[in-house]
Amino acid sequence: MNIDEIKSKLNPKLIEEIESYLPKGTSADKAKKVYEEVLEEYQEAKVSPGECVGIITAESIGERGTQMTLNTFHLAGVAEMNVTMGLPRMIEILDGRKTIETPMMEIYLNEPYKSGKNIRELAMQIKETRLGEIVKEFVIDLAENSVAFTIDDEKAKILGITPSAIMKAVEKGTKISVKNSGRQYVVPVAGKDAGVNEVYKLKELLRNIFVGGIKNITQVLPIKRGEEYLIITAGTNLKSVMESEAVDKQRTISNDIYEVYSVLGIEAARAAIINEMYKVIEGQGLNIDDRHIMLVADMMTVDGSIKGITRYGIIGEKSSVLARASFETPIKHLINAALVGEKDPLNSVVENVMINQIIPVGTGLPKIVMKQPEEKK
Repeated sequence: MNIDEIKSKLNPKLIEEIESYLPKGTSADKAKKVYEEVLEEYQEAKVSPGECVGIITAESIGERGTQMTLNTFHLAGVAEMNVTMGLPRMIEILDGRKTIETPMMEIYLNEPYKSGKNIRELAMQIKETRLGEIVKEFVIDLAENSVAFTIDDEKAKILGITPSAIMKAVEKGTKISVKNSGRQYVVPVAGKDAGVNEVYKLKELLRNIFVGGIKNITQVLPIKRGEEYLIITAGTNLKSVMESEAVDKQRTISNDIYEVYSVLGIEAARAAIINEMYKVIEGQGLNIDDRHIMLVADMMTVDGSIKGITRYGIIGEKSSVLARASFETPIKHLINAALVGEKDPLNSVVENVMINQIIPVGTGLPKIVMKQPEEKK
């Protein structure tokens, strides 16, 4: 078999990888030997026709899942940053939940920040800042029905927040025009009949007005990993973070799969499901074959959107009536199928087990009809 015939039996990604690893000037005989060995490994790694890949994957993940400890939180290698791990995190991923318990990001940086220069200032600029964090004091004036506040100029300078940005944010948040006299800002209470309660409510409203940074990033923690510095965050806002010139867009990740999907697309969401599952499994000291995780991720993203392994996700969209009925709420599925005259082709495992037929996997897959010899009269 020549090298071109071997290449025709391999997929393009494998060929690309082989060629990237082969040193320049490799002789044709040596290259052929490498291709032959890769082809042999590739043929052995292929799944046999009729192999129950879904059931093996379910056993592989399920058995390890039952061994998993129920520790909800696990320190992500650094102090003060709790992240949901273990079984609760695995359930979160496989259910395809839109709201997760502890959203976080790992923000990788470009030079000079990844060498540690000005990383604290950058981290503080990424963190969302509320007005209360940069105000020295609030002064309530009950005679004038107004709230005045003084800005800590040093803090505002570090965070890159200008007086005009503060005025704009306050006016947007309160829908009231602000008076600025030097370093003091005065906000009157709207309405003539405003009482003490309204003044105190205005103070609390002012305290929580968003004035700078990136929304939803509630905590930041610069850490050193290997030779470079990166920023771990509590809270996630992938789109806004990626707009920064200081951020390495190719490596920055979020653990919120739906956010990855909305910003980077379904292929990135599939990769995020695989990576997040792998982190949980590795964090518990377990070992599951990568291909099993990949199969689950493929099932969750196969139609271009994220679907959890729930009755409303993948299970609810199975073509087989009996397979849907076997999971949860059987009567509902059977009645709906009967009303529209739905047919079940009995192509999978569950429905054939239910009606006591040979399942179409393994040795049950081939349909062999034997021709009986005719008896002589």
